[in-house]
Amino acid sequence: MTLPRSRFLSAPLFRAPLFRAPLFRDRRFLLMLALGFSAGLPLPLAAGQVLRQWFTESGMSLSAIGLTAFIGLAYANKFLWSPFFDAVRPPLLGRRRGWLILLQGALMAAIAGIGLTNPAGGAELTVALAVLVAFLSASQDIVIDAWRIEMLGEDDERQAYGLAAYVWGYRLALLASGAGTLLLVAHIGWSGAYLYAAALMLVGVAATLAGREGVAPPVVPMDWGQRIRSTVIDPFVDFMGRRYWLAILAFIALFKLGEALASLPLTFFYRSEGFTREDLATVGTVFGLVATLAGALAGSWLIGRIGVGRALILTGVTQMLSNLMYLALVGGGRDIPMLFAQVGIENFTDGLADAAFLTYLSGLVNRSFSATQYALLSSLAAVPLRSIGASAGVLAQQLGWSQFFILTTVAALPAMAVMLFLLWRLPPPARPKEVIA
Repeated sequence: MTLPRSRFLSAPLFRAPLFRAPLFRDRRFLLMLALGFSAGLPLPLAAGQVLRQWFTESGMSLSAIGLTAFIGLAYANKFLWSPFFDAVRPPLLGRRRGWLILLQGALMAAIAGIGLTNPAGGAELTVALAVLVAFLSASQDIVIDAWRIEMLGEDDERQAYGLAAYVWGYRLALLASGAGTLLLVAHIGWSGAYLYAAALMLVGVAATLAGREGVAPPVVPMDWGQRIRSTVIDPFVDFMGRRYWLAILAFIALFKLGEALASLPLTFFYRSEGFTREDLATVGTVFGLVATLAGALAGSWLIGRIGVGRALILTGVTQMLSNLMYLALVGGGRDIPMLFAQVGIENFTDGLADAAFLTYLSGLVNRSFSATQYALLSSLAAVPLRSIGASAGVLAQQLGWSQFFILTTVAALPAMAVMLFLLWRLPPPARPKEVIA
């Protein structure tokens, strides 16, 4: 089944009137908020800012910290085991809730386990547990995405609001486990901070227990050969039947390349300029979150005005140029006003781009294979951060900070070229003219 052309570049997400009361009274959106929180919580702790800050303070080199990108490879490869969660049903709580409660319990234990290690005396055990957390977190993402699609049904407007609630929960989790954890380290140490973060997973556990299974596709009796084909092979065959599918996959893989390169050595860069852990927690995380959410709202409005295809180009360019703001920090020392400016511009443009990019990904998914196809596309989007991004630390050492940040800006150009090709070959439908009363 091939989706119509308009679904590629002009999905209807984010176009509904904002804050309509009947929709926001639906308890499913509170569940999406809590599940988004549960999904975002592990990322800074295992493959993000918090773990890199701990490693930096433990004396690890810049090149070694860059290699921590490989910890999160599970996020880039989760499509490989995503069919398993469609094919196998746990004995309790249903197909989605049963898997979620198991994964969330394991995540709590693994996150707490990281906090009980000591990377200064040898990071091997810390890294091994971080890899486990990343695998469990990626698996949780697969199940939550599938449950979201099934729980909210076929209505595009409800799906849009559900996705918005999920994104807000996800961002709030990055604040709680990112800035919250860093701010607590001075008072209760790294072990206590990680135990605090593990306890926050109870938000997701409560949502899982309070929710109800969505309407899943009917189960058709089939042998194992048929089941493997329907859950593993058919989703990929369906996607490869579309026009310019290779160009679409190339764009998804390249869109976040510049951002991925720039993000990995940031903790080391900020520290070299004299910024403290508290600076990064308050400005980089708290203020950054506000700027990101503002950018996401602005991006949603922009999509409704010009369509997701053109919005991808415009927001991609602003995201690319925002990397040049790092140049204003190079050699400037602990310049807090400039840090606010850099973080504000970068996070606002990232929010703009994320709104367009998530809308684009959602529009590509065939709901007959929603879990596997969304896992494939979101995994592909994570490839630069989890593979090429691992070389960021070495590049920064060899080039110096100024040349490195210029390189991260140029790295975004290939994605823009592919997107212009797709707009040319798969143009969005003409938008109807507005009637002014």
